[in-house]
Amino acid sequence: MSSEVIDRDASVHDPAQPRLKGKGTPLRERFFHLSLWASLAVAVVFLVSLLAYVLAEGWPRLDERLWTNFPDYIDPGQGGAQSAIMGTVWVIGFTAVHCLPTGILTAIYLEEYADPERWWNRAIEINIQNLAAVPSIVYGILGLGVISRGLGFGQTVLTASLTLSLLVLPVVIISSREAIRAVPQSIRQASLALGATQWQTIWRQVLPASVPGMATGSILALSRAIGEAAPLLLLGGLTFITFNPTGVQSQFTVLPIQIFNWISQSRAEFVSLASAAIVILLAILLVMNSLAIWLRNRYSRTW
Repeated sequence: MSSEVIDRDASVHDPAQPRLKGKGTPLRERFFHLSLWASLAVAVVFLVSLLAYVLAEGWPRLDERLWTNFPDYIDPGQGGAQSAIMGTVWVIGFTAVHCLPTGILTAIYLEEYADPERWWNRAIEINIQNLAAVPSIVYGILGLGVISRGLGFGQTVLTASLTLSLLVLPVVIISSREAIRAVPQSIRQASLALGATQWQTIWRQVLPASVPGMATGSILALSRAIGEAAPLLLLGGLTFITFNPTGVQSQFTVLPIQIFNWISQSRAEFVSLASAAIVILLAILLVMNSLAIWLRNRYSRTW
């Protein structure tokens, strides 16, 4: 009798175990999987079509004139995007200088030093999570009212970099916190047990182990900033500049603004020029994302 009970209990399917795919798969589950694959296929088709169109339109202008010449509205066939490319490098460079140290130090404080029971630490965490979902145009309004006009910085590289730093700072903080949190507590406890101070433990054990996650999150955050046009348009980023920035107080233009301006022109030459600039921008984004993937795979650790 006991063997019959065991056999009967063994024949009952354990709900905690996943159901194997096959003849017993419910129809609605098959339909759900089919819907997921169809959605993926539609997204890939549209993406490939868009890339093919941009490459076809911009191919005649993908030459050295694009990055050696300045914009020319009289003869767009000889115009280029050197000022926009160099402006993008200046703005994103100073954005990294402003936001990365601040974001990483904030993440270290919140994960290693802050008392989660204190109301101000909870308020900081809630505000960081909320700021990550704020539209970019709101940061443009903040930069225009406070940084550009309130602090008197004007329409300069410094204003643009500070505004974009505010935009991507929550992303840097959140990704850095996740990277620090992924380090096992046993690493910290072993370091402290050997006589190291808390800061020595963080500097020599926690941070080196967190580099892959921090670097990946930081590069992806800067990749978002490099494609933003709305806050910079609100700040009054110029669309026709025939010089490169020479400092943080210089006026500027960036690739998204230059592309937006060329697309709004009626002449066909500007469409080809804008498509070529889009290819350059996509290439920069691809290089940055590839670097993030390489850093994650190169320095990642399995605990």
